[in-house]
Amino acid sequence: MVDQLIQKIIKMQNPSVVGLDPALSYLPMTAQTADSFEAAGNAILEFNKAIIDGIYDIVPAVKVQIAYYEMYGVAGMQAFYDTLIYAKDKGLIVMSDAKRNDIGSTASCYSVAYLGETTLGGRTDKAFPSDYLTVNPYLGIDGIEPFLKNVEKNNKGIFVLVKTSNPSSGELQDLRLESGETIYQKVGSLVSGWGKSSIGKYGYSSVGAVVGATHKQQAQKLRGEMLHTMFLVPGYGAQGGKAEDLTVCFDALGLGAIVNSSRGIICAYKEKQFEGLSVKAAARQAALQMKDDILSAVLKDKGIDRIGG
Repeated sequence: MVDQLIQKIIKMQNPSVVGLDPALSYLPMTAQTADSFEAAGNAILEFNKAIIDGIYDIVPAVKVQIAYYEMYGVAGMQAFYDTLIYAKDKGLIVMSDAKRNDIGSTASCYSVAYLGETTLGGRTDKAFPSDYLTVNPYLGIDGIEPFLKNVEKNNKGIFVLVKTSNPSSGELQDLRLESGETIYQKVGSLVSGWGKSSIGKYGYSSVGAVVGATHKQQAQKLRGEMLHTMFLVPGYGAQGGKAEDLTVCFDALGLGAIVNSSRGIICAYKEKQFEGLSVKAAARQAALQMKDDILSAVLKDKGIDRIGG
């Protein structure tokens, strides 16, 4: 899966992913009046379709954050499913941001739901068909192994939380062990090991890492230690991460990372600079601005003419 992601990044010269995190308050005023779960789910799906229609040919992937759908109940989860299908039909690589984790048979069920196929009598079907899934590593290999099996079996990928973008991440992730390394470095080392068997032709593994754009020094350290790990980089834009800060997540060819923006794209139609544009048109313009911002910073920092050489 990582090769497919990198190929799209190179073809589009765009190492960015659009986060589809649609609270009702982010939608146009007419949609905000939805007075039932069903109405909310329908409004969210139509909003997502407009965003996808605006960006599918210029952005390689979307990341769909499940929490924004769960809070609207069954109808919200139907919108989540329908969004995954619509994005895949448009040719986008689909990342489910669900941060799943458990042990044993429970982790296996999560893995089947997003990366595998559920057995139903004499047939199988996909519950929430995704190309990538975010996972939490803090139960150790017991909570990761079931996902690794489907990564290998079904040509899928995972992004494991290593150094997250939230301000308080350091309360745990920056603590030092007796060895002198931090917890996030130890987790990074484990992730590198977990991904050794799924390294593709570009030198990166389908077992990736979530590394926040808001922690430049830590990201730079991890890039130097995790040479074969693809980074999913949250924190750009609304969370304060700047393009020049996140270039440390990329290798010398401008590969190795994909940067997420959610509100900056899906809420672009509310911004003054995009006044008068539709949701679809504003999202497209914002996505192009993000592409240009990140691409120019990466190319300048690496001294290259294009991503991928």
